[in-house]
Amino acid sequence: MSSKPYYKATLGLASIFLILGACNSGTTPGNRALEKTPEPKTPVSVTRISNVPLSDYIELNATATFQQKGIIKASSNGYVQAVNVKKGDYVKGGQTLFTVITKEARSIGNAINNLDPSFKFTGLTRITANTAGFAGEVSHQKGDYVQEGEQLAVITNLNSFVFLMDLPYELTGIIKNQKTLEVTLPDGQKLAGKLGPAIPLVDSISQTQRVIIQVKTQRLIPEGLIAKVKLIRSESPNPIALPKESILANETQDEFWVMKLINDTVAVKITIQKGIETGNYIEIKSPLFKPDERFVLTGNYGLPDTAKIIINHK
Repeated sequence: MSSKPYYKATLGLASIFLILGACNSGTTPGNRALEKTPEPKTPVSVTRISNVPLSDYIELNATATFQQKGIIKASSNGYVQAVNVKKGDYVKGGQTLFTVITKEARSIGNAINNLDPSFKFTGLTRITANTAGFAGEVSHQKGDYVQEGEQLAVITNLNSFVFLMDLPYELTGIIKNQKTLEVTLPDGQKLAGKLGPAIPLVDSISQTQRVIIQVKTQRLIPEGLIAKVKLIRSESPNPIALPKESILANETQDEFWVMKLINDTVAVKITIQKGIETGNYIEIKSPLFKPDERFVLTGNYGLPDTAKIIINHK
């Protein structure tokens, strides 16, 4: 038997093994590790739809004031004999505030009393408050000489208390729809206000119109106090809303979207139309999402239209 065929067969088998070995050597441990590496997932937190009422509003300043102030005047020339009021005192209607005596009345009174002491003529004029309120000003003191018609004091009428708000004229259409107005004092107390008449005069520089706001309160609010008045532009009592953090936008702020979860590991981009926007929430006008649907809250920035995610439950 010739050894040449055997040699050829052995050489052929060796070639086959070399080729197979070369093919296997091309798949390195590193390549095999890459083939087994899973697609990366972005850690996110999720949120759901909120139906908390939303309102779009602006706040304007309003100044506390008393519209009616009674001026107490001297009814005749004379000297102030007594002063029964101080600035800031509360006075009742009809209460005697000043006593004035004329020089002539004093002389006549002394003469009459000398003739008949039982007559007790004094010649005093009592000046009373014409309304209940607080003494805003007291202009004279005992011993002062006053002339008829001269101002002695100013009494503020408590029943005339209002807030005055300077309303930009372009907002006059909004305020007509306000049933009640929320007036917030600097200490945080809130008062229910009712829209009163507007003064038919517009400031030529600021283009604002002064509006009267009536409030009912047992608290004595000092004149000049500045409060905040909330004017509702629009409101939605039962909106479909999401936290602001879950809403994404393009560079020109004319396209908005959210990343909605279709399962625990995949979120997809959904274009939306915004409605009312508040400090924390944005109303979704369309599409109409369901209450049980989930949306990416954090970790959504830079995600592709279809993204692999992993929910962070912390």
